[in-house]
Amino acid sequence: MPMSHDTLLVERRDPIAMLVLNRPDRFNTFSTELAEALNRTLVELDRDEAVRVVVIRGAGKAFSTGIDLAEYAGKSPEAYREWIALMDRMNLTIAAMAKPVIAMAHGYAVANGAGLLAAADFAVVAEGTRIGTTAINVGLLCSGPIIPLSYGLGKKRALELLLGGELIEAREAERLGMVNRVVPEARLEEETLVLANRLAAKSPTAIRAGKRFYYRMIDLPFAERFRLATEVFSELCTSEDAREGVEAFLEKRKPVWKGR
Repeated sequence: MPMSHDTLLVERRDPIAMLVLNRPDRFNTFSTELAEALNRTLVELDRDEAVRVVVIRGAGKAFSTGIDLAEYAGKSPEAYREWIALMDRMNLTIAAMAKPVIAMAHGYAVANGAGLLAAADFAVVAEGTRIGTTAINVGLLCSGPIIPLSYGLGKKRALELLLGGELIEAREAERLGMVNRVVPEARLEEETLVLANRLAAKSPTAIRAGKRFYYRMIDLPFAERFRLATEVFSELCTSEDAREGVEAFLEKRKPVWKGR
């Protein structure tokens, strides 16, 4: 079981692990310590057989309002490259994980917070949450966060987010396909856990294959996507979970997944 860090707490609700960004006095901005702890803990949870779904939320009044600018000044060009690469690493970490990751956001998801919201496989957001890539407003650029945010958005909306720096409301984000659902804040955790438990109840083998398929597929040419789909589906056909799932369906009973 991963240990909690000062800036990142781990709440176990097997088969769900909830990560809490724990810098509420700084609106859960990303420090170097938080970024390192988040990536390390995500990798550890992905290896934990008792965990099937990971949920990320923020303590206090916001999900996250970006990178902590207290760490900004005085770096060399190489140090800035290393620092920003660390802040963006969560995108690669989450995409490489076999297990689904859900962002559970409230208040504000801004800059790197918006990036984490988008990097997650799913997002459940409280009504009134404001989302945006605002670094342009201080002469910087949300170049990392806009990458996952841009999937599903057209060029004009992506550029408006990136270069306009305005905040959009949760309902507009839902309309644009940036989040899965918007719910009253009082029901945010309840609705997030409904989704988490629904995913946890599926075959771990199929979930793992499906997530890996998606992240490999999205950058392939059209015909190659179908070759990959055939490969993934045929491999699943020989899995224990597929045999169990088909038998359970025919026998009208609940499947018992083995994760193999």
